[in-house]
Amino acid sequence: MPEERIGVLVVEDNPGDVRLIREMLAEADEGGFHVEHVNQLSAGLERLTHSGIQIVLLDLSLPDSHGLNTFTQLHAHALDIPVIILTGLNDEALGQIAVREGAQDYLVKGQITSLILVRAIRFAIERQRLVAELNTKSLVDPLTNLYNRRAFFALAERQIRIANRSQRGLLTLFVDIDNFKQINDSLGHQAGDNVLQEVANVLRETFRHSDILARLGGDEFVVLAIELESKDGEAVTKRLRQNLQKRMGQMPGLSQPSLSIGMARYDPARPRSVEELLRLADIRMYAEKRLKK
Repeated sequence: MPEERIGVLVVEDNPGDVRLIREMLAEADEGGFHVEHVNQLSAGLERLTHSGIQIVLLDLSLPDSHGLNTFTQLHAHALDIPVIILTGLNDEALGQIAVREGAQDYLVKGQITSLILVRAIRFAIERQRLVAELNTKSLVDPLTNLYNRRAFFALAERQIRIANRSQRGLLTLFVDIDNFKQINDSLGHQAGDNVLQEVANVLRETFRHSDILARLGGDEFVVLAIELESKDGEAVTKRLRQNLQKRMGQMPGLSQPSLSIGMARYDPARPRSVEELLRLADIRMYAEKRLKK
């Protein structure tokens, strides 16, 4: 697919609506769009794990999901991809709510023309690009390119709202590099920065694109893992440590750090704030660190 073509994913179970969207995009800008179609949310989520999609046109009423939860699930799995909601006349208010929750726009079926559709797609992509640029400057840690503390709290609060609606839990992992001060003192701050960057790379390698990864400051990192249960914690922490050991083993010039990890699960049946989750995970992380001494 040529790079200049816009990859459009249509998540819609009505074949007539899909055919009409294809015809509109072909009429307005022949060859400018590459349209893919799935008829269920689960298939859309799977497609978004791969590259090539720049925007999603999403119907909120699908065979495997209905209402606002359709958008919140998709948005949680692909925060960086703009979404335009497709609604019926009776669902226009729901489209407005979805925009407040993070959708770029909504279009009412039966009122869409080729010009309106193409303009909405191009504006949504441009707005998303501008938001991404602003977020990079204000919400990303410049050393590791992970989210910073401010971004983590904002995104975690949104994920908690999604978890409350979907009744699916979250797993918080508080990660601390053991003896990091000694690395700085004995090898210098550049070596310490290199270790921080490599730990960030290992976090990206270990967790999914939909999980929230952040550097809180110093040698402290946090992960909010979407829809993981407490029973998954042991497996994911084991994988994290194995990935770190493997990566550092390929870089003999760097110090070989170890990690202390504390976990706390968010249960929608027993709500907690982001601060409470972090505090509990932090306590458990320090308990593990004390056991090593």
